[in-house]
Amino acid sequence: MKSHNNNIIVGVDDKISFGKALLLGMQHVLAMDLYIAPIIIAGLLSLSTENTSFFIQMCFLATGLATLIQTGFGIKLPVVQGPSYVPIGAIAAIGGKLGLGAIAGSLIPGAILISLLGYPLKWFAKAVRKVIPPIVGGTVIIIVGISLMPVGMNNIYHAKGDIGTNILIAAISAGVLVLCMLLGRKMHGVGTFFRLVSVIVAILVGTIFASFFGAVDFSPVRDAAWFSLPSLFPFGKPVFNIGAILSIGFVYFIILIETTGTWFVVSTVTGKELDEKRLNRAAFGEGLGCLVGSLFGSTPMTGYSSNAGLLAVTGVASRMAIMAGGGILIFLGLVPKLSAAITCIPEPVINGIFGIVCVAIVTNGMKVIQPIYINDRNMMIIGIPILLTIAVTVLPKEVLNNTPEWVNYILSSSMTIGALAALILNLIIPADKE
Repeated sequence: MKSHNNNIIVGVDDKISFGKALLLGMQHVLAMDLYIAPIIIAGLLSLSTENTSFFIQMCFLATGLATLIQTGFGIKLPVVQGPSYVPIGAIAAIGGKLGLGAIAGSLIPGAILISLLGYPLKWFAKAVRKVIPPIVGGTVIIIVGISLMPVGMNNIYHAKGDIGTNILIAAISAGVLVLCMLLGRKMHGVGTFFRLVSVIVAILVGTIFASFFGAVDFSPVRDAAWFSLPSLFPFGKPVFNIGAILSIGFVYFIILIETTGTWFVVSTVTGKELDEKRLNRAAFGEGLGCLVGSLFGSTPMTGYSSNAGLLAVTGVASRMAIMAGGGILIFLGLVPKLSAAITCIPEPVINGIFGIVCVAIVTNGMKVIQPIYINDRNMMIIGIPILLTIAVTVLPKEVLNNTPEWVNYILSSSMTIGALAALILNLIIPADKE
C-alpha cells in the first residue's frame, strides 16, 4: 500500500540536527497517554503506591526501548510504540488468580511467537498481502480514527473538574493546534516552524490556560524520586501457566491486528510502501518490543495510532525525531520525577489535541479508498465495518459481564471488530466480474 503525501515537511529519512530531533521527538512524548493503561492495571491488581509508580516507570522505559527497536531496526518507519489497552482485562485476571509472576510468564511466549512470524519464518507478510488489499487497508485506517474519537471525548468529559471547563480547555488546545497547522499551510518560514512544533505549542498554551482554572497539579513531581534503575522481572520470576499463555496468545492476535492498522496509517501518511520485507521486519520488531516490555515488568506494546496521526498533523515523518522520542522515553523511565511531570499535563489538553489527530487519521484512510470505485460490494466492505465499530463503541459495558473471556477480549476493542469485519467481508463477498 503506497501513498504520496505532499503535506510532509520532514521526510522519513531526512537528516535533521540533534537539537531539532529532540524538540520534534518531545512532541510525540508529550502527546502520549502511555501512563493511563498501567494506572488502570495497577488499580485492578491492587498494587501499592510504590509499585504503581515503578510500574509506570517501567512502561516509560519499555515504550522507549520498543520504539527504538521498531523505528530503528524493525519497520524502519516513524512508529511510536506504547502500552496496549487490549490486554488490560486479561492481565488483571491472570495477576489476580495466579500472581504477578504469571503475567510475565504469559507474555513471553506470545512475544517470541510474533517475532518468529516475521523472522525467520516470514509468514506474516504473506498473510497480510493475501487478506488486506487497499480497500481493506483504507477501511482499517478509517476505523482506527473513528474508534479512537470516543476515547478522547470520554476522557475530556470524565476528567477531574467541571465538565464545562474541561470542554473549554480541550477546545482551546485543539484550536491552537488547528491554528498552527493553518499557519504552516498559509505562511512560509514562521508558519512552517509553527506547524513543526504545533503540538508543543498547543500543549503549552492548553496547560497554561488550564492552570487558570486550577486544573494543573504538580504534587506527584514533588513525591517522585530523582533516579531509579530498572530490573529484570521486578514483580517476581515468571510463572508459565498454559491457560494464561493461551489467553494472552489470543490477546496478542488482537494487538497484532490493531498495530497493523497503525502501520497502514504511517505508510499512507509517509508515502512509504509496506512491502513484504518491511512487514516481516515490523512483526519481528513488534514481538521483540513486547518481549523487552515483559522482561522489565511492562505490558504488551503496540504501535500508537495517535502518534501516527501526529505525523500528518505536524508534517514531521522523520525517523530520527521518533528515535529521539524513544531516547527521551528511556530517560524518563530512569528519572521518575520527570516522567511524573509528563503525567501532570491535564487530560482535557491531551485529548483536545487527540481529537484533531483522530480527524487526520480518518482523512488519510479516505485518501486510500478515494480512487476505488464504490459499487454495492465495496460499499458493504467499507460501510459495515464502520457501523460495527461504532456499535461496539457504544455497547453498554455491563453487557460484557456475563460473556466468555475470549468474547470480552474481542469486544474490548472496537477497532479489532471493525478490522476483522473488513477482512472477512472482503474474503466472503464475491468480487464483480470485470
